[in-house]
Amino acid sequence: MPARRHPTARQVRLGAELRKLREAAGLKATEAASLLGVSSVQMSQIESAISGVSEQRVRRLAANYACSDTELIDALVTMATDRTRGWWEKYRGHLPTPFLDLSELEHHARYRWDVDFLHIPGLLQTEDYSRALFAYVNPEFPEEEVERWVQHRMKRRVIIERPDPIPYETVIHEAALRIRVGDRAAVLAQLARVLDLSEADHITVRVIPFTLDDFAGAGSAMVYAGGQVPHLDTVVRDGPHGTAFIDAQAQLSRFRTLFRRLEAVSLEPDRSRDFIHRLAKEL
Repeated sequence: MPARRHPTARQVRLGAELRKLREAAGLKATEAASLLGVSSVQMSQIESAISGVSEQRVRRLAANYACSDTELIDALVTMATDRTRGWWEKYRGHLPTPFLDLSELEHHARYRWDVDFLHIPGLLQTEDYSRALFAYVNPEFPEEEVERWVQHRMKRRVIIERPDPIPYETVIHEAALRIRVGDRAAVLAQLARVLDLSEADHITVRVIPFTLDDFAGAGSAMVYAGGQVPHLDTVVRDGPHGTAFIDAQAQLSRFRTLFRRLEAVSLEPDRSRDFIHRLAKEL
C-alpha cells in the first residue's frame, strides 16, 4: 500500500491499537514484522499509520498476539478496510485537520455524549449562533472563511438529523445557555432549537443550574464518541494548545465515570426543558 503523507486520526488509532496488542503480547516490532514477512521499517509504518494494513494481516497479527476478543478484531478489520470518503473531505486543506478528524469520528460513532459549560454544544447550534461564535474567536477571518467553518459545523449535525440518528446525550451548564453569543434574537432562536431537539426520542438534554451546591466540575467539558466496541471509544477535548483525541483505557474509564456523575447531578430532561423555557422568557 502507498505511504500516507497525512494519516487521519482514525488511521492513527488503528496503528496504535495494533501496537498495543503487540506490546501486550510481549513482542518487539522486529518479531511482529517477521510474523508478517515484512521489514521492521514496514512494521513501524503500519503502527504509525504511514502505511495501511489488510484484513488478512490484521487477523494474522491478532492471532499471533493471542488476542481472543473477536469483536475488537472485527472492529479493527473494519477500520483497516474502510474506504469511506465522507462529506468532510471537501474541506481538506481548507479547515484545521482536527475538524475533519472529528467529523470522521462522529460518522463512525455508535453514540455521542457532550458536556459544555461556556457554549451550546456544536451539534445543537444554529447557523447564526455558530457564525457569531466563529467570527468572534477569529476576528481576522474574512467573511467567506467564517462561512466555511459555519457550514462545516452545520453539516456535522447529520449524525443526529439523518433517518438513522445515533443516540445523543448532552449536559449543558446554565452559563452556556445564558451567555449571549450573538444578539437577543439569535439567542432566543438558539434556545428554541435546543428545546425542539430535546423532544426527539434519540436526544437527551440535561441542564446544570448555577444554584447546584458542591459543584466543582466546570472544567469537565468533553465530547465522548462511542466506538464500534467500548475499547475503541474516544474522548475529544479542546485545550490551549489544540484539540486532543484521548483513547487510553484508564482515561476513557475516567471520562465515562465523570459523564455519569455530571448526568446524575443535572436536572432531569423534563425539568431541563422547563428550565430553558423559563430562561427564554427572561430574555
